[in-house]
Amino acid sequence: MVNDEILRKLFKAFPYAIINRNLEFVANPNPKVNSYFILSGIGTEQQVQGKLLEWLSREASSSLHYKNNAYNDKAHKYHRDGINRFLGTNFTHEDMELIYSKLGNSVNRELTIKFIQSGFDMKILNAEN
Repeated sequence: MVNDEILRKLFKAFPYAIINRNLEFVANPNPKVNSYFILSGIGTEQQVQGKLLEWLSREASSSLHYKNNAYNDKAHKYHRDGINRFLGTNFTHEDMELIYSKLGNSVNRELTIKFIQSGFDMKILNAEN
């Protein structure tokens, strides 16, 4: 499982987060949002980075949990800010839309790893057709 230092960094990036009894890191425990990824089987920071990109990029860009767009925008910003704090990046809403379309739901693990190893170079994702 993820070490204490990485967990502290996650909680600093996502101040409302919890870890539930299923060992899921729940970035936003609001029942309308409930964004999470499973912590079991993760041991390195790079693996956490991949989980953030693959499982929270939708929440940072295009999820529609509310009828009110202002609430959706607030949820997107919370997740985008958390991802940016953890990764040390400055992804925009548009960047997160591209990240979700290329990496979301773990659709292309090799591309996720390549993107992380590139230092989050958006050219890697723009080059993928």
